Amino acid sequence: MPDAPKMAAEEAAVLALGAVDSLPESALASKLQTAHEQGRPLRVKLGIDPTAPDIHLGHAVVLSKLREFQDAGHRVVLIVGDYTARVGDPSGRSSLRPMLTEEEIEENAATFQEQALKILSPDPDRLEVRRNSEWLEMGLTDLLALVRTTTVAQLLERDDFAKRYAAKEPISMLELLYPLLQGYDSVAVEADVELGGTDQKFNLLLGRDIQRAYGQPEQAIMTMPILVGTDGRQKMSKSLGNQIGMTDAPGEMYGKTMSIPDQAMEEYYGLLLHERQPDQLSPRDAKRALAREIVAWLYSEQDAEQAEQGFDRVHIEHAAPETVSDVRVRVGEDGTVHLPETIAEAFGFSRSQARRLIDQGGVALDEETLKRGEHDVAVGRADGAVLKVGKRRFVRLRVG
Repeated sequence: MPDAPKMAAEEAAVLALGAVDSLPESALASKLQTAHEQGRPLRVKLGIDPTAPDIHLGHAVVLSKLREFQDAGHRVVLIVGDYTARVGDPSGRSSLRPMLTEEEIEENAATFQEQALKILSPDPDRLEVRRNSEWLEMGLTDLLALVRTTTVAQLLERDDFAKRYAAKEPISMLELLYPLLQGYDSVAVEADVELGGTDQKFNLLLGRDIQRAYGQPEQAIMTMPILVGTDGRQKMSKSLGNQIGMTDAPGEMYGKTMSIPDQAMEEYYGLLLHERQPDQLSPRDAKRALAREIVAWLYSEQDAEQAEQGFDRVHIEHAAPETVSDVRVRVGEDGTVHLPETIAEAFGFSRSQARRLIDQGGVALDEETLKRGEHDVAVGRADGAVLKVGKRRFVRLRVG
C-alpha cells in the first residue's frame, strides 16, 4: 500500500513551490492526506474585492497558483467580495479606504469572473464562484456572534493597525471588522486552504481562529509574493496607477511592460512566467521578450507579434499607430479648437493637466510638438490630424 503521508507531503511540497509561507508547517500535507482518505478534492479559497474594474497582473501571481491546485485535481472557490468591498481592506494602508457605492461595486464585480478565467479553468468541478454578500448580509445577532470570536488585542497585532495605533492615528471600527468578515468567508465556504499575498498573512491566520470558533477544521494558508508595479517601487495597485490590467488591450499591455524599470524584470519573469531572466539578452531585448510572453500568455502569439509591431511603429519609427480612434471636436466662435478641452474629454485628464502637458512639450499634432501656450489651433489644422499625448495616447481629430 502506498505511503499516504509521504505522498501527501510530496504533493504539498510541489504545490508550495514559489510561495512565501505555507502555514502551519505540514498543515497542507495533512489537509491533502485527509482529503485523499475522504475521496474528495481540497477546497482552495481566494477572495478578491471588486474595488476597481479590472484584475491586474498582481492578482495573476496568486491566480496562477490557484490554477496549479486545479491542475492537481482540487476545487478553487473564488470569492468576489462584493460585501467586504463596502468596508475596504486596510491591509497595507495607513488610512481608511474610501467607501464605494453599491453601484460602483456591482459594476466592478460584473466582469471579475471572466477576467479570472484568463488563468483559471472554467471546469465546474474545479471552480466555484461565490459572492460574500450571500452570507455577510447577516442580522445583528449573527454579527455579534462573529465579533465575539476575536479580541481587540488580536486585531492590534496587525502591523498596519499597530503602526497607526502607536502613531495615534485613527482606526475605524469598520476597518477592525474587515479581517473578521474575511475570516467568516472561510467558514461559509468551508475552506481547506486559503491563498493571498504576503500582506494578507494576518487575515488568513485569523480565518483559522474564526473557523475553530465555529467548530470547523482550521484552514492551511499560503501566501504568495507581491508583484511590484510599473514604477518598480510600490506593489501593483489600481489606486496607485502602476498596474497592468489583465483586460488591457495587447498593445497597451505590451507598452506598459516595456515601461517597467530594468531592476524589476527579474521579479516579473519569476512571478509571472516562472522563468529566469535570460542572461544572454540585453536588458532591452529581455524586456521585449518579457512583454511578448505576457501578451501571448493572456492573449495569443499573434496578438503579441502585432503588439510588438505597433510598439516599434510608435516608439522606434516615431509614427502613429496603424489604427487610431476618431474623436469629435468642437469649434469655437473664433474658428479654433481648444486642445486642453479635447485632451480632457478624450483621455480623462483635467483641463489644467492638459494645459501643463502642452506647455511641457508632451503633446504633438501630426508629429509636430506643440509649443508652450499653444492651446488653441485653427480648425483647418486640427481636422483629420493625429493628436499624440505622451508616448502612447493617440486620437484622430474630426470636426463636426
